[in-house]
Amino acid sequence: MHISEGVLSGPVLLTGGALAAAGTAVGLKKLDYERLPRAGLLAAAFFVASLVHVPIGPASVHLILNGIVGLMLGWGAFPAIVVALVLQGVLFQYGGLTTLGVNTLIMAAPAVVCYYLFGPLVHRRRPVAIAAAFACGFASTLLGAGVAGAALMFTEENFLEVTLLLISTHVPIMVIEGLITVFCVAFLLKVQPELLPGFKMTLDEAATGKDIHDT
Repeated sequence: MHISEGVLSGPVLLTGGALAAAGTAVGLKKLDYERLPRAGLLAAAFFVASLVHVPIGPASVHLILNGIVGLMLGWGAFPAIVVALVLQGVLFQYGGLTTLGVNTLIMAAPAVVCYYLFGPLVHRRRPVAIAAAFACGFASTLLGAGVAGAALMFTEENFLEVTLLLISTHVPIMVIEGLITVFCVAFLLKVQPELLPGFKMTLDEAATGKDIHDT
């Protein structure tokens, strides 16, 4: 879902850069020392997953993993993703540095949105947790394609067909991302549930005698 250089207009690039910088600043402020190794690991996973890509017009189709990155880091997804995108741009010329802000916004903003939408649900009853995990992976990719499409359309209205093509070609990726997120969440719930959002809340509920699986 990288947008190539030379495609977007100046105002879109500046707006995307400003929003990405603000998100990264918030992410760095909220990213404590204990979560730095986790952020590095997820940035590496994001880096590797999005190396294999198929060009579609001015963008490309590839795995993103921003759903699970968002679940585990929240706002920390911004600095983790921007580091991975910088390395991809410098080492492999994916996306580019002028579009760094927009590409960061495309992938990190949906991650944060999904953190707030689905994070509170992953410690609930198993069917709810699994459904929330799948929806997180699916929606994060769908929202990313929507943001990419909006960036293209604000640059040139004639990009509408490209935008529809970009979203439609990402439907299989959305399903795959949903399944990957389900696998990751199910695994983490068994081995280290504290890595997922809402764990402290479930502990508080258990301490008060409330059955968290009834919610």
